[in-house]
Amino acid sequence: MKRLFISLYLLISLSILGIGWTLDNIWQNNVEDSGSMDAPLIALAQLLSKLPEQDRLDYLTQIGHNPRYPLELVDSNQIALANQHTLTNKNVVITTLDDHLELHFIKVDQQILIAGPIEIDPRAPLRKLFTLFFYLSLGLIALIWVWPLSRDLKTLRNATHEFGQAKWDTQIELSPRSQVLPLATTFNEMSKQISTLIENQKHLSNAVSHEIRTPLARLKFALALMPHYCKPDSDEQRRTEFIEEMQLDVKEMENLLQELLTYASLESQRKEAQFEHCDLTAITLQTIKRLSSSNTPPIKCNNNALPVYLLGDPSLIERAIQNLITNAQRFAQHEINIEIEQSQQHIYLCVANDGPGVPKKDQSKIFEPFYRSQSVQNGNKGHGLGLAIIKRIMDRHKGNVKLESCEDKTCFILSWPKPEILIPK
Repeated sequence: MKRLFISLYLLISLSILGIGWTLDNIWQNNVEDSGSMDAPLIALAQLLSKLPEQDRLDYLTQIGHNPRYPLELVDSNQIALANQHTLTNKNVVITTLDDHLELHFIKVDQQILIAGPIEIDPRAPLRKLFTLFFYLSLGLIALIWVWPLSRDLKTLRNATHEFGQAKWDTQIELSPRSQVLPLATTFNEMSKQISTLIENQKHLSNAVSHEIRTPLARLKFALALMPHYCKPDSDEQRRTEFIEEMQLDVKEMENLLQELLTYASLESQRKEAQFEHCDLTAITLQTIKRLSSSNTPPIKCNNNALPVYLLGDPSLIERAIQNLITNAQRFAQHEINIEIEQSQQHIYLCVANDGPGVPKKDQSKIFEPFYRSQSVQNGNKGHGLGLAIIKRIMDRHKGNVKLESCEDKTCFILSWPKPEILIPK
């Protein structure tokens, strides 16, 4: 990370230095050397060239004497310049006397107009100093910008290293002003999601091993007793009951595996969901008709069969309603009521039963997978996945599931966001 910091800092500093040096040279070559500084002397020489030679000195005397810019007119044979300097009436030749003084020459017919000695710009050393200060300031600004960035990148690198060491709860805390804060936020979300998935997998593995162990033990015990029930003189009715109990154990494990597959598929297919407009009322009535029987409390639906459209997966919505009705049938005493309502923003489906309420301590955990209340009633043989599946279905639909329970009534409420585009009736 130190190497990255140095390379990044040098790259920015040298880039600024190079760009500044290039622009400064372009300015000097195209602006300062363009002759604009010599224009007054050239104009004076052209003016003098139009005057008779004997009047030129008088004219110079009339325009005044500036001690910082003395002017003198001499014959050309009195001036000897180096070979590389050629005098004309359009260009000014500059020669230096020492580090502080210089002379300007320009030709006026057969005479030479001399300006000087002129003090060389006294601000030139200051200019170099200011230039140096300017670049140092830019370097300091680059350092102030690069150092926090390098520090935050180092924090990101350490976090990814810890995450690679199976520390799934690794989180990054950066300043709200950090330039890599969006990257850190994305990392935190990814870390949280992976941590949740791993914890769920661990929980599922433990729960599955626990749930399957009981029917497997019963089947193992039944297989040990199989020779006794298969004897020719054994009781046929008892043998039939014995085989039916084994079949129930097998069916229990099949149901558990099916529930697990459904629960897992709702996670793995999160990005592949294909929603469509579907009639919630039609799905509800169809599910009620399929689950109603003479051995369970009657199910009433109170929306008068009016269609209510929402955006979702019809099979998953039907599965959520089925799980709620099946759950209500386990606990209802006399009846089950289903209501479908709408507001401006949401669509609601409520499944209520008049059975005993859910204890307060269980209400916050009842949607967790494999969680079952300690107060098992009415022969509850669920695996603790039905409500967890409902929650995942509602999460996929960006909806919500809520529990309202009191002493003699329990109501589960599903809510979906109302679709923006209305379906014509």
